[in-house]
Amino acid sequence: MKKPIDILIKHGLVLTMNPNLDVIPDGAVAIKGNKIVDVGPTDKLHSTYEAETAIDATNKLVLPGLINTHTHVPMTILRGIADDLPLMEWLEHHIWPVERKFMDADTVYLGAMLACIELLQSGTTTFVDMYFFEDKVAEVATRVGIRSVVSEVLIDFPTPCNPTPEDAIKYTKWLMDKWCDHPLITVAVSAHAPYSCSKPVLQHAVKLASEANVPLLIHLSETKDEVARITQQHGMSPVEYLASVGFLGPNVIAIHCVHLSQHDIELLARHKVSVSHNPESNMKLASGIAPVPQLLAAGINVGLGTDGTASNNNLDMFGEMDTAAKLHKVVSGDPTVMDAKTVVKMATCMGAKVIGMYDKIGSIEKGKLADIIIVDLNRPHLTPMYDPYSHLVYSARADDVEVVIINGKLVLRDRRLLTIDVDDVLEKVRSVAAKVKNR
Repeated sequence: MKKPIDILIKHGLVLTMNPNLDVIPDGAVAIKGNKIVDVGPTDKLHSTYEAETAIDATNKLVLPGLINTHTHVPMTILRGIADDLPLMEWLEHHIWPVERKFMDADTVYLGAMLACIELLQSGTTTFVDMYFFEDKVAEVATRVGIRSVVSEVLIDFPTPCNPTPEDAIKYTKWLMDKWCDHPLITVAVSAHAPYSCSKPVLQHAVKLASEANVPLLIHLSETKDEVARITQQHGMSPVEYLASVGFLGPNVIAIHCVHLSQHDIELLARHKVSVSHNPESNMKLASGIAPVPQLLAAGINVGLGTDGTASNNNLDMFGEMDTAAKLHKVVSGDPTVMDAKTVVKMATCMGAKVIGMYDKIGSIEKGKLADIIIVDLNRPHLTPMYDPYSHLVYSARADDVEVVIINGKLVLRDRRLLTIDVDDVLEKVRSVAAKVKNR
């Protein structure tokens, strides 16, 4: 007698992204509840399980959902509002003033809703967010069914949600209590950057993240100006400064890490810090190119992130994979650097390690949570296929994603979102954008 399960994906080319990087040519994945209960050849699983829902993945790639290790999802509302500017001018004279005027709780909710549509339609099943009114981001994530790590930003000046860093710390503690043990939501701690957080704020962030055993996020060494400012103030690099105040540790996700010395890299490795690489945002703001091959060689976990849509201007992880692979080949002059397999790992299993969730997600293995996407290969730009990793990085596009499963639930099927009215959200966003433009 066959065992009852909820979903059986069959006849797919399964990229497990497990430690052996096993690939199953005519593969199947069995899902019951929110977990993967079996992975293997289709004939074996088909004879073992009786599924309530069967998905035929013939001529399709089956792989773990993509993990966006850094973004600011509500900023979809600000997409294209201040392009082609240096980082600090962009932040201080455009983004921060607009946020103070317009980004209230309702607008954050709507921006997060738009972002989640974009993320799901492009195969992202987990995103790591840093912004304010993060309770609204968590509400949206649960409504649409996407996994998220949310963090209320700690910064020295008032935000639309919290007048002081102390208020932001209280808000973060409240978030932790509210979303404790939720299957889709993890509450992290984030300090904006070494230049925008005082030493006490940085140390409060460390204490809070350590007590809660959650990730600790910070923008780090993003620009030459940041490095010069911190060096002038403290007589050391931003990485060295964070080490001196006790900030660095294995739960830290250092975002950007563009301008690093060899000593900086050694410090990050010694403290087992993970890095979120955001190549398209770094390119657009002319921040520079992070030394990712050197970080990987030092044994540092590196994941991919898009950053927010005001500095990218999209949340497309397929585009980010393509850019990451090509950018480092150009700057190094070595076409073997950042090979496709490595980049896919950064978007999946290594990204899961960055956010401290590799025991749960990032690969298709028995016992892990069922966060899976299916990419349609029956398309001209994906035909023929000799290497699935190369296709994912250099040929595939966001709209090739046909199915998204998160926590064992079908969220997108036949490229159609099942949890949200897309047209309604787009109309509401246009209405808000008109008010922003007029004012």
